[in-house]
Amino acid sequence: MTVSENAPVVLAGRGITKAFGATHALRGVDFEIHAGEVVALIGENGAGKSTLMKILSGVQPPTSGTIELDGEPITFADTTDAVAHGVAIVHQELNLCPNLSVVDNIFLGREIASPTGISRSQQRERAAAALARLEEPIDPNALVGDLRLGQQQLVEIARTLVEGARVLIMDEPTSALSATEVKVLFRIIRELTADGVAIVYISHHMDECLEIADTAVILRDGRHVATAPMADVDLPWIVKTMAGRDQSDLFTAITATPGEPILEIEDLVVPDPANPSRIAVDNLSLTVREGEIVAIYGLMGAGRTELLETLAGRHAAASGRILLDGKDVAHAPIGERIDAGLVLSPEDRQADGIVQLMSVGRNMSLAALRILTRNGQVRRRQEAKEVAHGIESVRIKTESPNIGITSLSGGNQQKVVIAKALMTAPRMLLMDEPTRGIDIGAKSDIFSTMAEVASTKVGILFATSELSEALGASTRLIVMARGRIVADLDPRTTTRDQVMAATGEQITATDDEAANSNHNAASDTKDEEQA
Repeated sequence: MTVSENAPVVLAGRGITKAFGATHALRGVDFEIHAGEVVALIGENGAGKSTLMKILSGVQPPTSGTIELDGEPITFADTTDAVAHGVAIVHQELNLCPNLSVVDNIFLGREIASPTGISRSQQRERAAAALARLEEPIDPNALVGDLRLGQQQLVEIARTLVEGARVLIMDEPTSALSATEVKVLFRIIRELTADGVAIVYISHHMDECLEIADTAVILRDGRHVATAPMADVDLPWIVKTMAGRDQSDLFTAITATPGEPILEIEDLVVPDPANPSRIAVDNLSLTVREGEIVAIYGLMGAGRTELLETLAGRHAAASGRILLDGKDVAHAPIGERIDAGLVLSPEDRQADGIVQLMSVGRNMSLAALRILTRNGQVRRRQEAKEVAHGIESVRIKTESPNIGITSLSGGNQQKVVIAKALMTAPRMLLMDEPTRGIDIGAKSDIFSTMAEVASTKVGILFATSELSEALGASTRLIVMARGRIVADLDPRTTTRDQVMAATGEQITATDDEAANSNHNAASDTKDEEQA
């Protein structure tokens, strides 16, 4: 993709500064985007990306600095005003109403009027057209709360398509999408830019940025540190510029030696919770041992999440056994499974992992209250001690355990979810997409935590849609497709092509180069450790 040098600047920020009390999220940032251009805005959590985009889209005003639209200074009163001027945003944390239908969410606040009120027929027609463009068979009348996370994300994107924006800001738009859905989104992005739409693309998936963007803009610690044509940069340069560290530092060497079996799954069958006539997990058997870090990789619909949630007790199995240290817990409630040492760090941290009205510390101790309680009273000193230990061991960046959980970046919120699971003293740790929507620095910290936990003879079973993570952060790689295990691989000797062949999915050259770079670095580290 190329952008003409004569393409006009559609939206710009000049000297944007944003302070929250004594904390500066942005410091004099200059940013601009041309018509028909895709700018990848890159930075770690806390770098200021989302804050800058919220300012440019009318969510919040800057402390100082100006916004320019078509070269003229402008102040957006709110997001509705911004949309009216052609600037729309797809938020990282989905901004949907689960109790409303898809079509009502798409047109919420911008309903199509008719002489008798709202033209629901026109709204359904336009919503169906947007969803068809996304190649997603979603019923416009379905409740958003009944959709899987990836479908909800597509509804958020469909909402911006019907707005007809001139500037479209996408904040982690693919964090819950399958590889096929990402390809569809990229096709739509290219169609939009061909029509002159300017797109800001924020993602922690560096391979996506390399593939879809024309320009890379990098923020670090609230400052604009680099701008470069994407054709002139590569993944190691981006990582080094963004994080001040080499890409090879992402994965931690895993030194744990597999011991005795902890989790034994025997002939497990699980109906799809959203469609009971379909089988989500089909006659699956798997054993995880002490000190093992087992990755589950598969495309959307493979059954990864359904498997982990059934193991944790969220869904009931139709048949099969789940043995934890030899004891069958297949029919035990969630609380008993946690007490026995089986705990899940869920995929959707906002809906299932945190309580947004509570503090960092209270969120961390929730699952361990049985351990921390004596005679009906929570031992606050012990709780504070355990919380402080969790903050340190999982490397959570927070001013205090007493501040609200929503004041933390997405990466640090994810670390809180993992710390909460670890406070239950698990024997078997289940992790569903533990690095979804977080930056390279936070990912590195989480991989380090996983290696440390495994060294204490805890078993780890984690699902990921990022193949580089499945290859680089595990001691064993399980590939799932259609609810079954189709491959059981050694990540040290497995190539990306072999994994994708097992799933039946094709890959692009850009994806292959990015993942192989991560895999080779991780494999070198493991080989050196073993030597």
